[in-house]
Amino acid sequence: MTPGPIEEALRARREAGRKLLVPYVTGGLNDDWVRVVEAVAAAGADAVEIGIPFSDPVMDGPVIQEASQQALAAGATPGSILADVARIDVDVPLVVMTYYNIVFRAGHRRFAQSLAEQGVSGAILPDLPLIELDGWGRAADEAGVETILLVAPNTPDGTLSEICSRSRGWVYGVAVMGVTGERTTLASTAAVLGRRLKAATDKPVLLGVGVGTPEQAAEATVDADGVIVGSALVRRLLEGVGPDGAADFVAALRAGLDRT
Repeated sequence: MTPGPIEEALRARREAGRKLLVPYVTGGLNDDWVRVVEAVAAAGADAVEIGIPFSDPVMDGPVIQEASQQALAAGATPGSILADVARIDVDVPLVVMTYYNIVFRAGHRRFAQSLAEQGVSGAILPDLPLIELDGWGRAADEAGVETILLVAPNTPDGTLSEICSRSRGWVYGVAVMGVTGERTTLASTAAVLGRRLKAATDKPVLLGVGVGTPEQAAEATVDADGVIVGSALVRRLLEGVGPDGAADFVAALRAGLDRT
């Protein structure tokens, strides 16, 4: 299949020698979340992942769970978040991360079309396995939405190759078993998984989960093309740093990656 705009953009930046950085922002968290997305994009992100909150986020640790609960309590819905996404003015791809229940309730085709209509280029559904992807996968492909698939450290080689082949945009390597969250050190499984993925695919390989500092980001990209940083940024947003503080943090990550 012909690469979509996310994969094309990330490939071009990778080929220019750039390590890739994708921060995660919880949609609906505080009134300024749209400005946060714009700020982190301007500070050096290569794409931005926007979380659509769900009441039972099985992949998310306590920080993103708390952010999701605050957003839901403030009245955030998938529709309201996508309406806000349409107002975002950035020059990097936007990707939503949410759970399959939301997609199922909306309907595959309707949800995929709504993403495309609001300017979203990709989607991550961590609880939708490859063997159950067909209905959503077809609808997303038809709408021009790139479905980014996840690979865990314990994924067998055969399944890993299948996921790499089917994933669009990039391949998301889950650097450590468990839920999202900050760790004091980068897990040893990150390097092993990065090398396995790079041997299996030429698509951009990004590692996430447990990457939260400039040093960890630089370490992770020794064996991968880039990193996804969620909990470390969302924790700062919960602490009230706002768009400027979010931009400062992402700029520090960018500087750490650029030194590698």
